[in-house]
Formats: sequence, C-alpha cells, structure tokens
Amino acid sequence: MYIVRRYYWLAIVGLLALLALAMMIPILMRLAVEPYVHASIQDVPQTEAALVLGASVIRRAPSPVLARRADMAIALYKDAKVSKILVTGDNGALTHDEVTPVRKYLLDAGIPAPDIFLDHAGFDTYSSFYRAREVFQARSLIIVTQEFHLPRALWIARQLGLEAYGIVAPGSGSMRDYFREIPASAKAFVDVVLRRQPKYLGPTIPLSGDGEITWY
Repeated sequence: MYIVRRYYWLAIVGLLALLALAMMIPILMRLAVEPYVHASIQDVPQTEAALVLGASVIRRAPSPVLARRADMAIALYKDAKVSKILVTGDNGALTHDEVTPVRKYLLDAGIPAPDIFLDHAGFDTYSSFYRAREVFQARSLIIVTQEFHLPRALWIARQLGLEAYGIVAPGSGSMRDYFREIPASAKAFVDVVLRRQPKYLGPTIPLSGDGEITWY
C-alpha cells in the first residue's frame, strides 16, 4: 500500500512539473521574439511579403478576426512595407476554405491580383511557415495576426530561418485563446525540434512570380 501511494504522489508531482513546463513555453517564446514585434507600420522593416495566417470564415466571408488581419496586410502593402501578400490557411475540403474569401477581400481593397498568393495547405501555423520557406521561397516576412497568436507564430518562423517580424492585428483574444496557446506552443516546440515536414509540399511557387497561379 505504501509503495502504491508513493508512486501515486510521484505521478502527481510529475504531471504538475509537465504542466508547469508547458505553461513556461509560451512565456519563453514571447520573451524570445519581443525584439521583433513592432507596434506600428512605420516601425516595422520592409520585407518581401506580409503573411496573413488563417482563421475562420463566416458565410464565405472573412470572420472579424480574419478581416482585421487582412486589413493590416493591406495597410502594409499600401505603405510599401511589402510587395506581396501571402494568405495561408486550411482549404482541406471544398466546404472549408480560409484563403479564397481573403483573396476576394484583398481584391476589393485594391491589391493587384498578381501580388496575392494563396497557400491552401496551411493546416497549422508550423506548416504555414515551413511552406512559406520551401514552396513560396520566402526569405523575409511580416507576420500578421492577433496578439495572443503572434509570439508562437513569430518564434516558429525565426526558428525555421526566416527573417520574420511581427505586427499585431487589431482584436483582442479571449481567455480561451490564451489558454489554447499552452498546448499549441508545446506542439510547436516539438515540431521545430523534430523539424517536422508538412504532409503537403509540392512544386515551388516563388513570391517573385505571379500570385494568380495559386488561386485554383
């Protein structure tokens, strides 16, 4: 009985230690990328492209969260901070498309069609940056997402060797969004350590070309 109780408490202590470690990962990521996060468009360095990370759509239109990300990318483009916009998200089924609604939104805002690139296989944040580097041949990016998501995204991008900077899109996340970053950050850490290769890569589509070839 004593031995069983001892192992029970060791298991509890071990689980608490793992939980504490998991909670530390997003904090350490935030501290690591703090120098690369910029508060204004004027302060952020020029890069090849703005990368808009996917989010939900509502009735084939960007959700408010996604629209705010697109708005920031539009502002970066019009301020000549970037010359291309790469929209990445999940388009794994005909009924689920996070990128085409953003393409339409950008066109309506006056972004030239050739400068809009779509990544239909950005199924998670890690895959989005891996594909940005390998498929789209990106070397420098400004990442556009909300504050709760930006540290993890920026940490992944820089760990993959991208010259990446971040700018916060308007819209505050809920407590649920911040709590969700704990397991998501742990997964990102494992992905980076193992250098996981996304399931889908395909031929290269350099950002120096015409983005319209990525639309269909």
